[in-house]
Amino acid sequence: MSNATAGPQLATLWDDTKVATMTEAEKLLYRSNLLGSDRRITNYGGGNTSAKVMETDPLTGLAVEVLWVKGSGGDVGSIKMDGFATLYMDKLHALRGIYKGLAYEDEMVGLLPHCTFNLNTRAASIDTPLHAYVPRKHVDHMHPDAIIAIAASQNSRTLTQEIFGSEIGWLPWKRPGFELGLWLSDFCAKNPQAKGVVLESHGLFTWDDDAKACYELTLRIINCAMDWIGATIKGKSIFGGPAHQSLAPAGRCTIAARLMPAIRGMIYADHHMVGHFDDSPAVLEFVNAKGMEPLAALGTSCPDHFLRTKIRPLVVGFTPAKPDVDATLAALSGQIAAYRADYAAYYNRCKHANSPALRDPNAVVYLIPGVGMITFAKDKATARISGEFYINAINVMRGADTVSTYCGLPEQEAFDIEYWLLEEAKLSRMPKPKSLAGRVAFVTGGAGGIGAATADRYLREGACVMLADIDADALAATLDNLAQRHGKDVVRTVQMDVTSESAVIAAFAHTAVEFGGIDILVSNAGIASSAPIEDTSLALWNKNMDILSTGYFLVSREAFKLFRNQNIGGAVVFVASKNGLAASPNAAAYCTAKAAEIHLARCLALEGAEAGIRVNVVNPDAVLRGSKIWSGDWLTQRASTYGKDKEGLEEMYRQRSLLKRSVLPEDVAEAAYFFASDLSSKSTGNILNVDAGNVQSFTR
Repeated sequence: MSNATAGPQLATLWDDTKVATMTEAEKLLYRSNLLGSDRRITNYGGGNTSAKVMETDPLTGLAVEVLWVKGSGGDVGSIKMDGFATLYMDKLHALRGIYKGLAYEDEMVGLLPHCTFNLNTRAASIDTPLHAYVPRKHVDHMHPDAIIAIAASQNSRTLTQEIFGSEIGWLPWKRPGFELGLWLSDFCAKNPQAKGVVLESHGLFTWDDDAKACYELTLRIINCAMDWIGATIKGKSIFGGPAHQSLAPAGRCTIAARLMPAIRGMIYADHHMVGHFDDSPAVLEFVNAKGMEPLAALGTSCPDHFLRTKIRPLVVGFTPAKPDVDATLAALSGQIAAYRADYAAYYNRCKHANSPALRDPNAVVYLIPGVGMITFAKDKATARISGEFYINAINVMRGADTVSTYCGLPEQEAFDIEYWLLEEAKLSRMPKPKSLAGRVAFVTGGAGGIGAATADRYLREGACVMLADIDADALAATLDNLAQRHGKDVVRTVQMDVTSESAVIAAFAHTAVEFGGIDILVSNAGIASSAPIEDTSLALWNKNMDILSTGYFLVSREAFKLFRNQNIGGAVVFVASKNGLAASPNAAAYCTAKAAEIHLARCLALEGAEAGIRVNVVNPDAVLRGSKIWSGDWLTQRASTYGKDKEGLEEMYRQRSLLKRSVLPEDVAEAAYFFASDLSSKSTGNILNVDAGNVQSFTR
């Protein structure tokens, strides 16, 4: 991400032809999406937009003024019409008459539902009074890095006046809520010529009576700030200049691949965390700078920033000029313990009698000189977004520290927002985590029928999945399919040959960088061959052994390394075959390799038990649909073995089963989910047949 406090101007994206037939509410949506499309204007989920619109009251049929305002928890870039709260303006004004002061702020939020227009179920946010009491039809509240850099400067009021004159005013820090709404109302009354206001340590408000004019005003003010900062910092040292040089890109990823699983294990408590790595230029400039550590210690300024990142990051002890990863890892546990103790002390210093209990005391953001930034959260999207928010904070510090002196938010103010009872209530309303939330699965043969179905099953339960397959085209198609249904954050791919030791090692390192580690290995890469023993060549024999035995060994070995590095257990699921237990004619190489695979699983179950690593086997049989092994020569050979044509082979397999049912990839995926989930937390060394019943493969 580029520096967002100075750079190319924001260009208007407003299209009059699109707007021509829109209602005022639709123009609000259009304006909101345009503003949210550029992170220089506002961060993800940050900021707010509103419009005061004349609507027909469903009870009286009369025209009434209604506030349309972004609802609680939405993002202006992706919001839709149902993301806006709608409230009667006359009722919002009536609230002013019953406001009893700062001590009753939370009560006022509880009264907002009484102002709801047209039974709208979208909850109004705490920013609602800020928009309601500005006497203009259209209001934008954005969090541009360039503006927050000014707002977080020691002399922010003076800078605001110097840059904007009387067009944009300034208000001191005040936590969002009813009182700040009254401040804005009072400011507008006393400064009727003003077109907006900078809120100290917070962001920008702009307003107008026309939707397009409001949008263009917002862009113009942000551009003005960016231009002023760009001109002011030109030729100046940024963050005190560099103290370190970045490692080469490959070296940065290598370091991250070693550190991330270790950190992930150290911060594990009662839930799994997912990691995100960022080594963009803005991050590297900051982590390599002389001023990085003292600036990072000051904490972030904007409330939106520290709610995502905690008030300050953890700076990992690492010297890129003399890289010693082992020494860094040895010191990490002490650093993380010290961070937790410091956070607990912060909580105890600032807590009130009714404060919520101490939350997870671990850092969200980890800064590594010469390498980049790691963030951890309960899911991949949140980890990524937390990193984006800290880049926003870096941009703010970059501007403020260069043009003035950067000021973080006072500790008590930060605490009062972080542990706000309203924020706690919002957290309590969040849905219960899914069964695999925060877990990372590595699936070999991920582009095949069973692999893709298993990945889909895990993704539906909240896991992140790395798909590994040798077939690049099939891998891309599977990625596209799963990403469309589950989102791009949670699924990644790596082209990998399970018989290549170097490829397997690289694939697991790639997974560690993408997601922070691994919790589940599904070893599913497969091959099928059919030939009488006298026609089985050594090459065919070795190919089966290489893929189905050696390949399973290689991926298991690398998974075990990560499991032990994290020290939080793990689950291995081998997708073997009925043929590993029951012999089959004209398939000696395949059956023998599958038998070796099953016995390898038993050995690994013994080795992994003391570390909480469970290893189990799923034995499918005759999974024809979606399986690549049933195409080409294998299908012809098996049909010939049983004296059937291709069309009759599936029916033959169905009829030979005890239950007379076809076995589908989704059936195998369900078994793979069982062995990966806590449903089987007391099972290891087991075999689960998914074959519709075959007496020859009974395990007892």
